[in-house]
Amino acid sequence: MSEQNDLSTLKLYATRPHPCSYLPGEDATTVFIDPTASLDAALYSELSRYGFRRSGANVYRPHCENCQACVPIRLMVNNFKPNRSQKRCLKNNRDLTITVVHTIDTPEHYALYEKYINKRHCDGDMFPASHAQYTDFLTAEWGVTEYLEMRDANNKLIALAVTDTLDHGLSAVYTFFDPDEAHRSLGNFAVLHQIQYAQNNNLTFIYLGYWIRKCQKMNYKINYRPYQVLIDQHWVTVTDYPPEIEAKGQLL
Repeated sequence: MSEQNDLSTLKLYATRPHPCSYLPGEDATTVFIDPTASLDAALYSELSRYGFRRSGANVYRPHCENCQACVPIRLMVNNFKPNRSQKRCLKNNRDLTITVVHTIDTPEHYALYEKYINKRHCDGDMFPASHAQYTDFLTAEWGVTEYLEMRDANNKLIALAVTDTLDHGLSAVYTFFDPDEAHRSLGNFAVLHQIQYAQNNNLTFIYLGYWIRKCQKMNYKINYRPYQVLIDQHWVTVTDYPPEIEAKGQLL
């Protein structure tokens, strides 16, 4: 069966409207792939091209009736050149040792996640952190998931990036880090390292999920130029601020 046929036979389910986590006063609706469907690495890669993401084993995308603010975004790594701030971030973290591991089912990993959620996201729907949430959210799926450990000179774990390898890029699933190391800009560093990782493995894109123009937390995603956004099911390349996309009314 071809990928096209696989996609055409997938069942989609929609959640009921619920308060949006990113835009106050807005309702959100999410569509997700039938959890009983047989997904594999190839199908997951293809779904990423259509703007789908995963949370644990659940593959989803926003589908709000009156709002199109969530715009899928992916970085074009072959043409990426770090700006001055990004070069400084790389320099400030050159002492870190980065190792790929295949499990984070340890007290050390969970303790870092718990500290991150409880200090950085105490106003979000993931607070308070729990081990069940951690396990369900950061699972390894379809043989494509890797965990990038970042340790300082004392071998202390200070950050971890969860990343999935697609057939044409990486999907940056989630990054968490020690809030006490905020001066390192570890969230930005994790993206920069995944760009380098993709370049070294001849991959073309880094998927960063969704960008929402009016959500300040999302602004970092457009600092890595060039990037592409998915508009009307077409990936549009952006090298500077995208007035042509704003004119479509997609990012308002």
